[in-house]
Amino acid sequence: MKIKQFNPALPALLAMAVFVAACSSAPTTTSLLDQTRGDFMAAQGNPAVTSYAPVEFKQASEALEQASAAAARKDSQEKVDKLAYLAKQKIATAQEVAKQKSAEAEVGTAGKQRDQVRLEARTQEADQAKLKAEEAQRQAAAAQAQAQNADAATRDAQARAAALEAQLADLSAKKTERGMIITLGDVLFGTDQARLTPDGMQTARKLADVLANNPKRTVLIEGFTDSTGGADHNLALSQRRAEAVRNALQEMGVARDRIATRGYGEAYPVAGNDSASNRQLNRRVEIVLSEEGSAIPARR
Repeated sequence: MKIKQFNPALPALLAMAVFVAACSSAPTTTSLLDQTRGDFMAAQGNPAVTSYAPVEFKQASEALEQASAAAARKDSQEKVDKLAYLAKQKIATAQEVAKQKSAEAEVGTAGKQRDQVRLEARTQEADQAKLKAEEAQRQAAAAQAQAQNADAATRDAQARAAALEAQLADLSAKKTERGMIITLGDVLFGTDQARLTPDGMQTARKLADVLANNPKRTVLIEGFTDSTGGADHNLALSQRRAEAVRNALQEMGVARDRIATRGYGEAYPVAGNDSASNRQLNRRVEIVLSEEGSAIPARR
C-alpha cells in the first residue's frame, strides 16, 4: 500500500533552528527534552505516523516547539521539563493512534478467512493502543494542569507581596532584623493617656487590613515612654498604650493569639531626653510584623 509522505513537523524544526540561532549562548536543555526530541525524530521517520495520525503528530510538533522555545528563552529547568513531558506524551499518542489505524488498514487488505483471525488479534491490539493513547492524553492533561496551577500560584504570591509592600509603605514601615516595624507616635494617643486618637484608629485599621491579607503573620506591640515622671508610672503607661492598640486590632477582627504586647517604659530610647522634641520621639508604640510563619526575634 502506498503511503503519502508529508512533513507536518517542518514548522517546529524551523522554529527550533530560529530559537537556537537567536540566542547568543547555548539555550537551556534537559535530558528529558533531549529524549523527547529523539522520540520526535523517530516518530517523524515512521511513515505510518505522518499518514495515519497527522492531527496528533501536529499537536506533538507544536508541544515540542513550546518546550524548545522555553529552553531557548532559558526558562527554569522545571518549566522546560513540564513542557517536554507534555510533548513526549503527545508523541506517544500519535504513535499509538498510527499503530491502531495501521492495524485496521492491514486487516482490511487481508483475505476473508485471514480477516477474521487478524481482526480479532488486531482489534485487541487496537483496543490496547487506544487505552494507552487515552492514558497518555490523561497524563498530558494532568501535566498541563499542574504547570498552570504552579504558574497561578506564583502569580498569586507575587500579587500578595506587591500588595503588602504597598500597604507597609503607606504605614511608613521600616525593615529591621526583627521584621518590619510600624511606629505610632505620641500624637496618636491622648496626652499622657492610653486612648488612640481618630488618626491612631485609622492607622490601626490599616494594620488590621495587613493582618487580614496575611493570615500567617503575627505582631508584637511594644510601648515606650520618655524619662519624665516615675519609672512605675511610665512602665504602666507604656503597657496600657500597647494594649490599647491590641484591643483596637481585636475589635477590627484580628485574633488575640496573633497579637502580643510588651511595655518597656523609658527603656530603649531612640533619642535623648534633653529636649521636648526628643522626648516626644521616645513616647511611642512600635509594632513589629513577623515574617510569614516565623516567630518575632526577642529585642536585644
